[in-house]
Amino acid sequence: MKLNYRIVIFALAIVFGLFFSAPSLLQTQDGKKVTLGLDLQGGLHMLLGVKTEEAVKSRIKSIAASIQHFSERKDILIDSLTFDDSSISFTLLDSDDKTTIQEYLAEIEGSVVVVNAENISLTLTDEEIARTKKQAISQAIETIRNRLDQFGLTEPVVARQGEEKILVQLAGIKTQEEEQRARELISRAAKLELMAVDEDRAARVNTMTAMDAAEYGDVILEDVKNPGIKYLVHEIPILDGSMLTDAHVGFDQNNRPLINFTLNAEGAEIFGDFTAKSVGKRLAVVLDSKVYSAPNINERIGGGSGQISGDYTVMEAKDLSIALRSGSILAPIYLMEKRSVGPSLGADSIKASMIALIGGFILVIIFMVVYYRVAGIIANIALVANLLIILAVMSLFGATLTLPGMAGIVLTVGMAVDANVIISERIRELIYQGVSIHKAIEDGYANAMRAILDANITTLIAAVVLYAYGTGAIKGFAITISIGILASMLTAILGTHGIYQMLEKRIQKSKNNLLWFGIKGLV
Repeated sequence: MKLNYRIVIFALAIVFGLFFSAPSLLQTQDGKKVTLGLDLQGGLHMLLGVKTEEAVKSRIKSIAASIQHFSERKDILIDSLTFDDSSISFTLLDSDDKTTIQEYLAEIEGSVVVVNAENISLTLTDEEIARTKKQAISQAIETIRNRLDQFGLTEPVVARQGEEKILVQLAGIKTQEEEQRARELISRAAKLELMAVDEDRAARVNTMTAMDAAEYGDVILEDVKNPGIKYLVHEIPILDGSMLTDAHVGFDQNNRPLINFTLNAEGAEIFGDFTAKSVGKRLAVVLDSKVYSAPNINERIGGGSGQISGDYTVMEAKDLSIALRSGSILAPIYLMEKRSVGPSLGADSIKASMIALIGGFILVIIFMVVYYRVAGIIANIALVANLLIILAVMSLFGATLTLPGMAGIVLTVGMAVDANVIISERIRELIYQGVSIHKAIEDGYANAMRAILDANITTLIAAVVLYAYGTGAIKGFAITISIGILASMLTAILGTHGIYQMLEKRIQKSKNNLLWFGIKGLV
């Protein structure tokens, strides 16, 4: 027997497959393993709706806050700054500032500005409204995905479904507590706002209605700990969570958890300017329309950092910091459909899939040995190597194995054997014609190559398209098929060819084609 580069590469591929698939096969504590999908280990399936019209309101409110800050920074006097669901209006007190304010408003993308004497109004175009709604859905998907990644779940599925729906699948959610925690983390808006308390009218807050507050440009908010405590705050916030860069859990002097947050450069400047001119007044820290604290401002606060204190546990503080770090959701989301997949169903799926995989694998091995003899054994070695490589690659990249993915592995077994069948038949045809073993092997592989490559490349193209346009389980099927095709080309074309080259002299010496290739006759 003589070694060749093909057998060396094949041997290295087998070692690679054994090493990286071992943690998954043996379920060891160490090493990367294949994670099971929702349909195999159970979990939570949710379909969420998005109230995109609320995103437009948030956009209008954010623009109003920007106009107010710009006018204060440039010493531009404006009055009666109000907004509704689709427009902003205000009165310019000094006409000399009209050019400056118009230049600023012109830079706001997707807006239409109307100037009537000293009254100025701004509305969003239909295209901007449509873009804002679309962006709200994309942002919600990205935010939910980021939150779940930080939550610690492996391979959560978060994808758009239809125009304004989001599909969320969480594998490994087994208890009611885990489900509730995940749902709260997903649905939480985590909208942080720093709002000025209206000190002139704060004493009357308990006797005012929402309409009374609106006449002064205010809103009434409840205390997060005690809903009986009300705060009258200016509706236009000083700044919001879009300027937040970091949030993490900390502890106060009594070892109670709180949230430390940091603002970006723009937010730090706005925060510093506001606190400098508001000494002696209160600033409400508002999260999801609830006041967490309203401390007095004793001096200018620079550095762009602050704290959110509340009556919550360390776990709740951690989840809140995750929500803040990942960004607020522009539009509220609501649950449209929920299904819980139990672990028992996943276990049944695994059992049925393993029976199909092992049963098909054994039948293929028996057929190949009976029909092709030693050539069948060589093909079976390549088949085992193919399965090990698939599992190793999936483990190495932390891929998720779903039920369609297991179906892809079963299909890959048939495709890998198909390549070996084509090669063996080409070799047998040439032996029947009376050519030498060396020429039969080399020409057999050469003749089979085109058919194998055509079949595998077309299947690979289909798998790539499925991965690009599919979601969830379809992607899992495409991944396993793709890895299986590439692995089968390595094992069936390169690996078995190397084995034949290594055994070539022994085959010629034995002159027993029945033993080696399952055909009668001597050469």
